[in-house]
Amino acid sequence: MEKKESGKGYLKKLFEKRETMLALIVIVLFVVLSITNSNFLKWSNLKVIISSLSVDGIIVIGMTIILISGGIDLSVGSTMCLAMTVAALGVKSGINPWIASLIGIAAAGCFGILLGLLVTKLHLTHFIVSLCFMGIARGLVYILTSGSPISLVQELKEHASFAFLGQGTIGTFPMAPVCFIIIAVISGIYVKKSSGMRKVFYTGSNENAARYSGVKTDKIKILACIACAVLAGIAGIIYMIRYSGVAVSAGQGGEMVALSAAVIGGASMNGGKGSVMGSVLGLVFIVLIQDALTLMMVPSYWQDFVKYMIVLLAVCLDGISLNRSFAASNK
Repeated sequence: MEKKESGKGYLKKLFEKRETMLALIVIVLFVVLSITNSNFLKWSNLKVIISSLSVDGIIVIGMTIILISGGIDLSVGSTMCLAMTVAALGVKSGINPWIASLIGIAAAGCFGILLGLLVTKLHLTHFIVSLCFMGIARGLVYILTSGSPISLVQELKEHASFAFLGQGTIGTFPMAPVCFIIIAVISGIYVKKSSGMRKVFYTGSNENAARYSGVKTDKIKILACIACAVLAGIAGIIYMIRYSGVAVSAGQGGEMVALSAAVIGGASMNGGKGSVMGSVLGLVFIVLIQDALTLMMVPSYWQDFVKYMIVLLAVCLDGISLNRSFAASNK
């Protein structure tokens, strides 16, 4: 009897998790789309879905980490574009693409350091600073490129091993999603198991209590900002390879996709909650919805409307959950 009860208790806990419910919703949505649209299961369509996860998915992981710490970064899309712009210009000037990519990622990391320092040392809010950085990074992209796209078609032909990261395939499976899966698995394990991330969760849940307990909260918040920016930079490099160059508009709206996926996946706008698995499932849900709307030939402005309505619903549910938890703790 005890074993049966413990088994039921485990199942109850499992189904109470946001990740489990999201996984079930994604599976149901996948089955419904497979039945209702004959084009959905075509490899050409599935390849688009899988490939679109590779760039956005890496950004979502970074957004999840910074949300857990109690912050937010609205500049991830622009930071991503700046990283690939710096890298592309480096490649154009004759620098080895691997080194140029590291320089681009480092440039993104510098934005993370600045964001963290301004937030912790001057006590500014993540929202305002990252909003300014979103405009600054995008402005730098236009200054560096004079508003013109950068083509790397010839350069990538000359560096096949580098191009393989974003354009290669393992069999028929694209390499870019493989890079994302590796990053997601490593990040997921680190977020769930590491003592360092426990400090991030603690900081996001109650910064003052964490500080009084000896946690260096300023350092934690700066590192979270750096992690978010660096992951945006890595996503930018994969984007650059995948599309053989840089479009100055790349990454626009990326912050909302990342934020939407993270919140839908269970990350709290108030900090202290979130998981890589949940955020990735949230992104899969959004991508499937967008793909369904595209297959149904729904105009793009309706797609934005639906996407932001989903975000609003997720934020409302997060607020309701927080209020219930607060009310329960005060009883």
